Parts: sequence; structure tokens; C-alpha cells
Amino acid sequence: MLNHFPSPVVATSGSTDPAAPLVVLLHGRGSHEREILTLADHLPAGPAYAAVRAPIAEGGGYAWFANRGIGRPVAESLRATMNWFTSWLDGVAPAGRPVALVGFSGGAAFAGGLLLDDPARYAGAAILYGTLPFDAGVPTTAGRLAGVPAFVAQGEHDNVIPRELLDRTWAYLTGESGAATTARRDPVGHGIAAPALAGLADWLRERLG
Repeated sequence: MLNHFPSPVVATSGSTDPAAPLVVLLHGRGSHEREILTLADHLPAGPAYAAVRAPIAEGGGYAWFANRGIGRPVAESLRATMNWFTSWLDGVAPAGRPVALVGFSGGAAFAGGLLLDDPARYAGAAILYGTLPFDAGVPTTAGRLAGVPAFVAQGEHDNVIPRELLDRTWAYLTGESGAATTARRDPVGHGIAAPALAGLADWLRERLG
């Protein structure tokens, strides 16, 4: 399933210590790894930051999965790219190295898929201006994320991600999932509000020391 994807292209910043906590930054659909790596300038010193380029070329950039519609991954595509990603991650973050996921838009859906697929693998995940991948082959059952740290940020005026999916994500992460969720909505559209970025920095600092 992996051989039709390219080897991961990864941009890094922060600590070069291979034992330092790792924050993986996952860009949105049609974007690329260098764009989201700029977030690291606003996040805590200490961790290593790795921005991974999604493996599917799309629109001058890259995507994490084929879509049935905005925010609705094709299950087989999501499974294939998650397998590709975790084979890379296992090489850079062996057991014992804390890993937090930070995904924006399409990268948020991908981060959510990874977390739902293997909640024990991650120190937490931030779902920024995106939806969890509901009905896409990963479990979204009650208690699936019991005690797992999550951060969710949404824009009140986001007209990119369907509102029903934003609301469903909010409800699941703050309720039924059992996750230990920090959640905020800001009066912005489909872009990261400065207070949300500051909140993310605080959340990472608490999670990763």
C-alpha cells in the first residue's frame, strides 16, 4: 500500500535532540510543509518540530487523502496515507518519545484520523480549523479518546469546513470522546486567530513540559 507514495519530505526546526518531544505539523489541503512550519516560531522552545509534506499532489500543493467532499475523506485513501505516515513516524519517534500532532484544516482531519486510530501513540493532538474524519474508517465511538489531551480551535465565521462537521467535531471532542479537551472559538474565518495560536502554545507547553 505504501510503494506508490514518495518518501516523506520533512522540514524541521527547534530541538535537534532525537529524544526531545516531537511536534508534527500537518498542513492543509493544497499547501505544503514549509508554510505550516512557520507556526513553530510562535510555539514553545524545547520540542523538535517536524512539518511533513502530504503525499498526494493537488492544486500546486499536497493533500493527505482523497475526498468525498470537503472534510470527508475516502476511507481507503485515509488508511493508506496513515500507514505511510506511521511508518515514517516509527523511524523518528521510537517508543518513549512523546509525539504531539498539530493539524490545520485538511491536516486537522488527518491528525484526528491518526489519533482516533491509535490514541495511546500520541501525547495529544490539536485540531485547528478542521473536522475529525467521521465515517472514514476510524473509530469515533464513545470514550475512544478517554483522557487523551486534545486542543480544538475553530472560527465562528469559517465558511470552508461545513458547519455541521465543525459542530460535530466540537461536540465529540468536548463530550462523548472522553478526551481531555481544551476548546476555543474565535471571531475569525478559516485562518488561525492570534489568541488561538497563543492558546496552542500554552497547551503544548503544558503537555510537553
